[in-house]
Amino acid sequence: MLKLVRLHYSPSFQLQPLASLKTNQKSRSAAAIPSKQLSLAPSFCSCCGRRHFIEAATAAFLPSSPSKSNASTSHSDHYLDLLNRIHPPRPDWYEEFYASVMDTSMKPYEAKIAGYKSQLFEKIKGKAKRVLEIGIGTGPNLEYYAGDNEVQVFGLDPNKKMEKYARAAATAVGLPSKNFHFIEAVAEAIPIDDSSVDAVVGTLVLCSVQDVNMALTEVKRVLKPGGLFLFIEHVAAEDGTSLRLWQTLVDPLQQAVADGCHLTRETGKYISSSGFSSLELSMASLYNAPFSLITPHVYGVACN
Repeated sequence: MLKLVRLHYSPSFQLQPLASLKTNQKSRSAAAIPSKQLSLAPSFCSCCGRRHFIEAATAAFLPSSPSKSNASTSHSDHYLDLLNRIHPPRPDWYEEFYASVMDTSMKPYEAKIAGYKSQLFEKIKGKAKRVLEIGIGTGPNLEYYAGDNEVQVFGLDPNKKMEKYARAAATAVGLPSKNFHFIEAVAEAIPIDDSSVDAVVGTLVLCSVQDVNMALTEVKRVLKPGGLFLFIEHVAAEDGTSLRLWQTLVDPLQQAVADGCHLTRETGKYISSSGFSSLELSMASLYNAPFSLITPHVYGVACN
């Protein structure tokens, strides 16, 4: 049951900031996954108080017992099947081109939205020891983990070419290489065990997933009880406005050139109805690349 929804609207984006799972580049298989270290740490919820993984790798995050070996293999196949269906293998040159474009074209957007991100990441800084980023991309959020040598960041993305950019971003901000793990997978099928991370972060990712409800179900599954989901997403403008009309007209082109990104998706409604125990959801008009427009965004924190 939803305990709290706080809606705010900020007409301006001028907000001041507050004070590998490495996959084989030639195949859809993964390197060894770090051993799972689940803990029963107290909840810190501030809201309420594609590639084939070999059986041994998947089992590191799945319940391990001899009787469940077949189940582990089944999970591996499930992740691979969904990855191939949602993000079919593409030519390396295309994946590299898209990753390089994202690495350069989004910098103005990141500069404009930094204040909002700083506020959100303050909620988990020094508290979350295991963080999953869905849609890690080229790693623009890694700077917000700087100075925390204990955090383990698992960056999930279906584009394997994003890894080198994300690792470079981690190095640039001083995040130890042993603390960053890249997972080649989709948000609809996360190869991580139930209740195994303290926080999940998603920024500009639910606009492009194929199945929003399925992705949010996976987010809730991998979060520990009391774990936090941080999000920032651009959303559809109000019906009847000229901006909504423009979004509707451009949306097919946007999906084609921006890896499935939807301009008219009402992501806030999906998050609100996904069953989090509590939710802080705000709205603001923010600069949105690549069209240099001010568009509606939702941002906030949900507690599992």
